Amino acid sequence: METKKRLSREEKKEKAVVDLINQMFIIAGHEVTFDDIKDRKDDWYMKWTMTVEQSEELKKWGIDYLRKNLKINKASAEKEMMWFNLQWGLTYSNWEEYCKKQENEN
Repeated sequence: METKKRLSREEKKEKAVVDLINQMFIIAGHEVTFDDIKDRKDDWYMKWTMTVEQSEELKKWGIDYLRKNLKINKASAEKEMMWFNLQWGLTYSNWEEYCKKQENEN
C-alpha cells in the first residue's frame, strides 16, 4: 500500500490558492479553472465577473476552507480572504446596484 506524502505548510498554501480560485469560478458560474489562467500575464480577472453576493459566498466558503486545511483561526482566515480577493478576485458585475442598495438601507 502506497502512503501519501504529507504536504508541507508551503504546499498547503499553494494548494489553497488553487482550490480557492477553482471555487471562485464555480461560485461565479464560469467553466474556468486555475489551469486555464495560471500562465496568463494579461488581466484575466477582468474578463470574468461575479456579483458581490457571490463574492460573499466565496468569502464564507474560503474562511471555512482555510480554517480546516491550514489550521488557522477565524481572524487570520478572514484576513487571508481579503488578501485573496485583492490579488485574485474577479470584478463585480453589480457593484453600482449594491452600493445604491446599501445607501438606501442606511
